[in-house]
Amino acid sequence: MLSGPVVRRIEPGRLVLWLAGSAPLDLTLVLAPSGGAVRRVPLDAGSCRVIRVGRHAFLHLIDVALAEPLPQDTIIEYDLLVTRFGGIGDGNEAGIAHWAPHLLHAGAARPNMVLRSRSDNILFGSCRKPHYPAPDGLARGDALLADQIDRADERPAMLLLCGDQVYVDDVAGPMLAAIHALIRRLGLYAECLEGADVADSEALYRHPASYYRREELLPAFDSNEALRYRFFAGKGKPIFTTANAHNHLMTLAEMMAMYLLAWSPVPWQLVADAPAPALDPGYAERWERESKALAGFCDALPQAARLLAHVQTLMIFDDHDVTDDWNLSAKWEAAVYGHPFSRRIVGNALTSYLLCQGWGNRPEVFGTLLDDLAALTATADADDRLDAPVQDALIGRLLSFRQWHFVLRTQPTVIVLDTRTRRWRNRRRPGHPSGLMDWEALTELQHELLDEKAAVIVSAAPMFGVKLIEVVQRIATFAGQALIVDAENWMAHRGAASSMINIFRHSRTPGNYVILSGDVHYSFAYDVEVRESDDVPHIWQITSSGIKNEFPDGLLDWLDRLNRWLYSPRSPLNLFTQRRDLAITPRLPDARKHGERVWNGAGIGQVWLDAQGRPVRIVQHNADGRPSTRFLPPAHKPHVAAAAEQPVGKHR
Repeated sequence: MLSGPVVRRIEPGRLVLWLAGSAPLDLTLVLAPSGGAVRRVPLDAGSCRVIRVGRHAFLHLIDVALAEPLPQDTIIEYDLLVTRFGGIGDGNEAGIAHWAPHLLHAGAARPNMVLRSRSDNILFGSCRKPHYPAPDGLARGDALLADQIDRADERPAMLLLCGDQVYVDDVAGPMLAAIHALIRRLGLYAECLEGADVADSEALYRHPASYYRREELLPAFDSNEALRYRFFAGKGKPIFTTANAHNHLMTLAEMMAMYLLAWSPVPWQLVADAPAPALDPGYAERWERESKALAGFCDALPQAARLLAHVQTLMIFDDHDVTDDWNLSAKWEAAVYGHPFSRRIVGNALTSYLLCQGWGNRPEVFGTLLDDLAALTATADADDRLDAPVQDALIGRLLSFRQWHFVLRTQPTVIVLDTRTRRWRNRRRPGHPSGLMDWEALTELQHELLDEKAAVIVSAAPMFGVKLIEVVQRIATFAGQALIVDAENWMAHRGAASSMINIFRHSRTPGNYVILSGDVHYSFAYDVEVRESDDVPHIWQITSSGIKNEFPDGLLDWLDRLNRWLYSPRSPLNLFTQRRDLAITPRLPDARKHGERVWNGAGIGQVWLDAQGRPVRIVQHNADGRPSTRFLPPAHKPHVAAAAEQPVGKHR
């Protein structure tokens, strides 16, 4: 067993799990609700789909329809029994306690989960970079869970991962070495690389620039000087705009290995004795620094994996799951998708996202794509190499796929947005940032919200961010440098911003919204009201970032301080921005210094909601051992501070 299980969806009549093994597994699901009878559910081909991605790598996508509904608000122990073969007890069954004991809490015989009747307790976060020198927020989440493991009413309903679950574009050298060792150990499939300086994946792995110099191998605009000058003002910059492309992953095998290493301690055990690659002496200090950070990451992996095995976990991509600035502008798209190598790199990232993240959110819409994937991996049976035309055809279908978003009809409804593939492109100025969602996607969002009393919306990028930073991004955009400052925010595109605000104003959309976000590498909470509306909607923008990443501390202090001076709730400068339609009041961290409004520190966020879907407590749990940070409600707004006592909102 290589990774998992990860609990992906829990419904009364349905259970969705993900795991990876080195062989196709004969599995039996065991369910043991507290006080109820133990159930055994054999998993056949109809409830467990197996996708092979290498000689010794098989993903198991489990989607079980249950004849008897699961009880709500009750501890439910579960197990996955594997029939053992190969002379180590033929015909016997081995459970999770045998093949993944790190997933069990102290004294437990099996992992457990809780199907909550309300989504009123949510863990969330984003941005988990393995080699960032900070503790892992997922391990902090596991510690929280350990304190509540037997109290079903205190367990979180779900863990929402809001983007950048992996960084395929920013990879440490020791991580890349582990990836290549795991590719060899598992026989992950090779591929041809059209349009690259190397012919195939094996040549890429052997190339002298494969470590710390991959930006030399990434496609650039030299083949189209006119486009290069229009897009990058004459600079010979690669199509891929990340500043950390030195080890950018490129092949499907590399990306699949990254997921296995990011989610489980077991693959690290398989490559523990792999020799380090030959490196230029100039990279020795960096290698040692990254190795130290990765050692801390690996130490916390059993706890991170245990959290994913105990809490329903939903995921959505942001840019680093694919590449920095993914689909930032129409010109970026034209450049990347017009080159066969860059198109392949993005397509490989989407393929691995589908298999390791996207499928579990909404299994019913991915059947055809999984059929195509199975057909692709079947082409590798003879020589362990994927067929290039079949792979390119699959990537074409992935790039046009429009159902990455998903909705959970819980109380309140949870709507997770795709803010990456359905962009509102700026046709007049293709180099300017695209809107995060186009008009059609926003119309569909409004339809999902109609007649709901409250909603939790997951947007990878905050809908309402730190205004000064947005202004800096806007200035850079006008100067033709949108890519340099990652000018991606909801207010960067007038059409998308106006449409989103009008959705909040609509008479049949909810009166209470909680927006959960990540992306920015710092955390904050805002209370927002839309002015000039017959029924004033109440909005809470809550951002937790990152799980294992942080913003440069000194720079954030200055930006926060300048933002307080220039864009306070009473500042006349707000009249010259989209904020003229909004009343935004920040919630202050209880452990703040010098009046700061944002909180910088790796960890995991948590929000508790009342019966009307309004936050009664907002907390950032710090991964470094500091006490949890609470965002305090504004004292001068009694109807907000005492939300549980006041029936505000459109639907009274």
